[in-house]
Amino acid sequence: MGMMTKSIILLSGGLDSLVSLGLTKDKLNVTLALTFDYGQKSVKDEILASAKICNYYHVEHKVIKLDFLKEITNTSLVSGIDLPTGETPQDFNDSLSVWVPNRNGLFLNIAGAYADSYGFDNIIIGANSEEAKTFSDNTKEFIDAVNNEFAYSTNVHPKVVAPLLNYDKIDIVKQALVNNIPLELTMSCYKGGDKHCGICESCVRLRHALEVNNAREYIQKLFG
Repeated sequence: MGMMTKSIILLSGGLDSLVSLGLTKDKLNVTLALTFDYGQKSVKDEILASAKICNYYHVEHKVIKLDFLKEITNTSLVSGIDLPTGETPQDFNDSLSVWVPNRNGLFLNIAGAYADSYGFDNIIIGANSEEAKTFSDNTKEFIDAVNNEFAYSTNVHPKVVAPLLNYDKIDIVKQALVNNIPLELTMSCYKGGDKHCGICESCVRLRHALEVNNAREYIQKLFG
């Protein structure tokens, strides 16, 4: 890594983006975090959590509003439709219920524009193997395709880096614990609020991973 290397991260304040930042902050010199407001139900809490995370890691934080994405998103993350709930990760097999049209593709291309304008070398995303099973925009094939696109759509050719690509949520929590990443700062709940709801897909996956890792102090802090 050259001394001038610098990176952007897509930061939602959730588990995956928090741990991705913790693992790459120094190694890839992450200096800018982008958080997207597309009218998601937890947006205020996501922005607050992301701001706290950026303050902790001394990273510049920008919030980008995407009102048009809210207008064309009809799934439960944004609309009046109730979020699907469950008790175990296996209860959530329908990615369409929380699908946002071309979300990661759009986010990465916006980050690619920032990279092209300001000379960023890398764009960090929290894609992981557990969500790759139901979300095609978390797969290695997707990351490779965007990197191929950036070879043509940008002058600086930033590289999309997904440090969690081969990890499931249990592995991700383990990485957080081993590397002293502040899990108490995360907001992973699709509903938002002072505490995680414990029954939406993101909460169920997080809680299960914390339980397997015997991280009971974080269960108490996050779920109450």
